[in-house]
Amino acid sequence: MGTLGRGGGRWAPRAGEEEEGEDPLDARIARSGCLEQHRQLQECMAERRDWRHCQEQVRAFGACMAQQQRQRGTGPARPPD
Repeated sequence: MGTLGRGGGRWAPRAGEEEEGEDPLDARIARSGCLEQHRQLQECMAERRDWRHCQEQVRAFGACMAQQQRQRGTGPARPPD
């Protein structure tokens, strides 16, 4: 398993691990349908270098992932209205 890379928030392979093909996390996000929100969050983080300044993008990505999990039945139950 990889480790979280410094600064970029990307998974870096551990010593001895080969980097093959697409990153599993990137592939999962792409399959989720939330790739655009993730891209916007990554761009904000690269530009601002502080997640606190990217709250709009954090919320949009989180909401998209939560919606996808609810639709697939793989996430936490939706709170009662």
